[in-house]
Amino acid sequence: MDVQKFHTGKILIPVDFSDYSIQACAIGFNYAKEINAEIIIMHAFYTSFFPSSILLDDTFSFPLSNEEETKVMQNEAEKEFGNFLTFIKEKISAKEWPDVPFTPILKNGLAEDEIANYSQINKPNLIIMGTRGKNQKDIDLIGSVTAEVLDRVKEPLFAIPEKTPFSCFSEIKRIAFGTGFDQKDLIAANALFKMFDRYPVEYYFFHITQRHSGDAWNEIKIAGIKEYFAKKYPNTIIKYDIINGNDFVLNMERFIRNNKIDVISLSTYKRNIFARLFNPSMARKMLFHTDTPLLALRF
Repeated sequence: MDVQKFHTGKILIPVDFSDYSIQACAIGFNYAKEINAEIIIMHAFYTSFFPSSILLDDTFSFPLSNEEETKVMQNEAEKEFGNFLTFIKEKISAKEWPDVPFTPILKNGLAEDEIANYSQINKPNLIIMGTRGKNQKDIDLIGSVTAEVLDRVKEPLFAIPEKTPFSCFSEIKRIAFGTGFDQKDLIAANALFKMFDRYPVEYYFFHITQRHSGDAWNEIKIAGIKEYFAKKYPNTIIKYDIINGNDFVLNMERFIRNNKIDVISLSTYKRNIFARLFNPSMARKMLFHTDTPLLALRF
């Protein structure tokens, strides 16, 4: 990913017409205005291959063909999408959202497939998606569109829970960045700094370990990272911490609360389907166990 791309280009916002989609749009439009970017609003509807029927009365119905079913669903999707686009225009007219150029895209297919396909071809600078937050049911872990997209795209993805308290990047004051002391983490951190270089942000670098927080080898690695970033970004405020991973969710939530973290950022790596299902990545875990926005960066 080219860190220079953040200051122009396109921001992709997939929507499902929910409140958290609206929240994602609000943040996306404000950020697009600040970096002079175009918004792509995408909605995907899925037509199953199973026959359905139209009920004529209480006793009789006739089956729809796949073509007829697709047409019915497409008409409904076009209507809902049109209403959502009207809502966006009203927000702009009322000056609640900035007047940013946006392009609507309606696709017939699985949302995660269409988002991944679009991203692979058009390479947006950023994808912003709404999520339901940590209270969603466990069954949604596998089926969540945001989680699937997180594992499949190479572009930065900003997951916005429905209770996110801010609507623009300028309100973000503290960002936590997870590091495993990998070279790719340093590249991701550089991209993160570039993305927020116009905002007065404090950074909290954290490392998850199964050992005690005083582990000597981790301390040595942190000392090396401190030296690297102190030289490269002398005017940037960066703090460092080690989090015990034995009770990952509890300790992470405590870290977020104690440091008043606004956004968590993580670098992610390509994982096969078995690893994703049975050994979820830290980013995927955070997506389902926190109400804090998650910015995933892949290199």
